[in-house]
Amino acid sequence: MTAITPLGRRAAAEFVGTGALVAVVVGSGIQATKLSQDVGVQLLANSLATVFGLGTLILLLGPVSGAHFNPVVTLAAWWTARRGGEGPGPREVAAYLPAQIAGAIGGAVLADTMFAEPPVAWSTHDRWAPHLWLGEVVATAGLVLLILGLRIGRAHLAPAAVASYIGAAYWFTSSTSFANPAVTIGRAFSDTFAGIAPASVLPFVAAQLVGLAVGAGLLVLLFGGPGSLAGDRPAADPVPSPALPTLPTPRIKDPLS
Repeated sequence: MTAITPLGRRAAAEFVGTGALVAVVVGSGIQATKLSQDVGVQLLANSLATVFGLGTLILLLGPVSGAHFNPVVTLAAWWTARRGGEGPGPREVAAYLPAQIAGAIGGAVLADTMFAEPPVAWSTHDRWAPHLWLGEVVATAGLVLLILGLRIGRAHLAPAAVASYIGAAYWFTSSTSFANPAVTIGRAFSDTFAGIAPASVLPFVAAQLVGLAVGAGLLVLLFGGPGSLAGDRPAADPVPSPALPTLPTPRIKDPLS
């Protein structure tokens, strides 16, 4: 990418991408419960739709904003910039995070409306237990480690790798891998299969932030820190998140960071 994409356009891509991701997660959950009473089948349908949707969104919007779709990914990319790598500056972080949260809420409302559910209905699905919080730490730490680790000459694999990881984490973590504060907040607005009760949101977000710290620590332990990852990267370096969901920002010079 030879020109700097305007910050407003990048923030819009984060809004649209995060909204579309939540619409996929919530909408597929609603559809699954309409088509089957088997919870295993419902989770399978929900996870497959998320894998396909996340991978597609990363491919589509990665060249615009880096396709973070996740405050944890944005903060991880900012941390790499602070430690000698490349990533967004404070101004981008301040634009991305609200866009991601607003997009997630909008995506939940859109999914509810498409399926004739109340557009806004607070979820009654309690997810309050220490083993679920541990699951979120594990899911988020793995996501952060994967996204930052792929910067070593393998950024082109990010769409498939990140989507695949989120699909697997649906099944191997007790929390079904939210791993995304914006998506967690958005899912509180839908009283459906994928919802989370508002009272359960704060512990989940706290666990995700702990996972961010653990993932960053593992990066230093295994790869030597972000400064060692600054080498072989394309101009629109993908640092994805999905999940929820995503990719860091395109290479940027000063004026906007």
